[in-house]
Amino acid sequence: MDKIIVRGGHALRGTIPISGAKNATLPALAATLLTGERVHLSNIPHLKDVTTMLELLGQHGSAITIDEKLGVEIDNSQVNNFRAPYDLVRTMRASILVMGPLVARHGQAEISLPGGCAIGSRPVNLHIEGLRKMGAQISLDEGYIRAKAKRLRGARIYLNPVTVTGTENLMMAAALADGRTVLENAAREPEVTDLAIFLNKMGARIQGAGTSTIIIDGVEELRGTQHRIIPDRIETATFMVAAAVTHGDITLTDTDAESLESPIQKLRESGVVIEIQDAGRIRVSAPDPLLPVNLETCPYPGFPTDLQAQMLVLDSLAQGVSVITETVFENRFMHVSELQRLGADIRVHGNVAEVHGVDHLLGAPVMATDLRASASLVLAGLAAEGATTISRVYHIDRGYERIEEKLQALGADIQRTSG
Repeated sequence: MDKIIVRGGHALRGTIPISGAKNATLPALAATLLTGERVHLSNIPHLKDVTTMLELLGQHGSAITIDEKLGVEIDNSQVNNFRAPYDLVRTMRASILVMGPLVARHGQAEISLPGGCAIGSRPVNLHIEGLRKMGAQISLDEGYIRAKAKRLRGARIYLNPVTVTGTENLMMAAALADGRTVLENAAREPEVTDLAIFLNKMGARIQGAGTSTIIIDGVEELRGTQHRIIPDRIETATFMVAAAVTHGDITLTDTDAESLESPIQKLRESGVVIEIQDAGRIRVSAPDPLLPVNLETCPYPGFPTDLQAQMLVLDSLAQGVSVITETVFENRFMHVSELQRLGADIRVHGNVAEVHGVDHLLGAPVMATDLRASASLVLAGLAAEGATTISRVYHIDRGYERIEEKLQALGADIQRTSG
């Protein structure tokens, strides 16, 4: 099993490009099932989750052409299998996203209950109840969700709690439904907006994406198109924190500062200098010492839960005491015990982490527990004295493209080993 070894103490310096957003790529790939015409997607990141989604599409009958530079072309004219098997779905929760498109265009879907990171309960009941309101007949049997509908019909659906994948799944289903669908308390994430833009290029009629109310007027069919995936805001912010904890000076290109308002605000509160050179280029440098920052995770446009672990590292090295409150997932402090092995002074009380900054961290063997936790351990290793060995790094390959190569380009002493 692969491990990543980080020898800390090197300030990161240089320029690196940001990859396409995983959380925008996965729903876009699922959305191609809504048309029998060819669709071309570019700026696709090379990630394990993307590979899994492409394998899933291939299982359904999609014809897929991959060009390392130009992107992915998908032809769904011969889709003839509507089952998403456990072996694929168990590794990636986003597999549930094929359910809405399959039912909308083909009238049926059989989807294994999904897996993914063990960071708390992420039920799919809102996906199921939303499709039921749109007229689908749904049953749960032997670990599979079975859905059927001659044609979905428009409905008014209130999503409580707010759900990103639920919003995306129902928005895709509604694109081919009969009549108008209104999604209330919809997710506002940039990835949802990007999906709506993509669907509208295909001929969908969607209004309000990026707000809490999305209106979809169903159409008879969708057409092929081309679309470029937006930059990954979580990768961007992770590298911004990497610059901060190593007191470095890096420039990030091919990104989008507009989607990072909350993280940028919190980093600036910590004393990090952030220069937005244009919408796609950000320079980040950091003083020593850093200042502690209190934050509370919440849905967009609030502070992302996917950056909580990374900011926990920053606060662990800040001069003072800070409080981080996790409101999105109930089991997302599993990385705390691993950071404590490096010398972090963190005390967890329910969904609140009280962080007492320390002068330095010391390298040690640690184990990744989920995707973003693995990123936090890499960041901690970059800042620590000595060597940090991170095991179970398959998590990080699900969401970060060539992370060792990018960090090496910035001067980090980091390598991957097998066995």
